[in-house]
Amino acid sequence: MRELHTLPKSPPSRARGAGAAGRRWWTAPRAVALLAMVTGVGVLAACSSSSTNPSISSSSGPAPETTLSTTPNPSSFSGEPPSALASTAESALASVSAAAASAAAAAASFEASVSAQGVQARERAAAALGVLENGGNALGDVTITGLSRANTGGLHAVVVTITNSGLDTASYAVQVDFTDTSGKTVDSAVVGVENLPAGEKASPVAFSRKPPDQTLLPVVVKALRY
Repeated sequence: MRELHTLPKSPPSRARGAGAAGRRWWTAPRAVALLAMVTGVGVLAACSSSSTNPSISSSSGPAPETTLSTTPNPSSFSGEPPSALASTAESALASVSAAAASAAAAAASFEASVSAQGVQARERAAAALGVLENGGNALGDVTITGLSRANTGGLHAVVVTITNSGLDTASYAVQVDFTDTSGKTVDSAVVGVENLPAGEKASPVAFSRKPPDQTLLPVVVKALRY
């Protein structure tokens, strides 16, 4: 390449007076042309360098955006939430667990207190109602009142008020059915009162062990005075 751009040799003298002509060959126009030729070589070299050297950009604009050549590996992520969120989630779970445990304990306590009112009386009442083919002879002596589930550990429960409207002391057996909104019986409870004096009242509690999130309606279906 250097041989292509070497300076041209002076033309041979045609006569003795050709020295002046030779000197005129290096006049200003010739010098400018030669300078342009040499400068062009420098520009060409610069262009060649920019095409082979990636550190030199041929454009004055911003560099193109860099894109990922591979997809991130999911195994490089821990998948755990920030500590603040984790603490909040743990606190919420602990609160829910504590609330569930508290509700279960309250329901068990309520059930135990009701059961302590007279297991034998309920057993005899259930036996008396077992042979009853109709609603019984004491439906008019019985009324029911719902209890707040805040006081029953979430269980559906009613107070069964029994009034002895007869002239003699009597025992009572009452069956309460818990039905869904369509009227279908989903649970039943039996309560009993023994030796209730005439004109006196008793108030046993009937409850259902079905999940508290169900909508249940209590209905007195049997009441026997014996």
